[in-house]
Amino acid sequence: MKKLFSLLSIVGIIAISNCTRVPENHDPILGIWAKTESSNLEGKSNSTVREEWIFNDVYLGRYQRYSDSKLIFYTDFKWSQEKGTYSITYGDPQVTDITVNLEKAQEPEVLTLDNGSVFATRE
Repeated sequence: MKKLFSLLSIVGIIAISNCTRVPENHDPILGIWAKTESSNLEGKSNSTVREEWIFNDVYLGRYQRYSDSKLIFYTDFKWSQEKGTYSITYGDPQVTDITVNLEKAQEPEVLTLDNGSVFATRE
């Protein structure tokens, strides 16, 4: 009887786990956003710093910073959206949490800070 109960329990757990679905997220922020800054010092070559934010559909993402195409820092972040404003909360204290707005009317689409300056551009 114990074996039958164990078998039915396992079948029940498998059936329940296969029936659950994660709802699809079609938020317009999904994808890769980037910001590139170049500095040119006299007598030295250009130095390029590129930052990337990769937003996925389960309200998580990855932040990456490159210097001259070499990965120098990365961390994960959580994101949420409320009334068109996106909050990004990083998992690393080296990066400050931020709030941005999505500007769809521009081409390419941009994320802006509260003061209207461009934070990142859609790739």
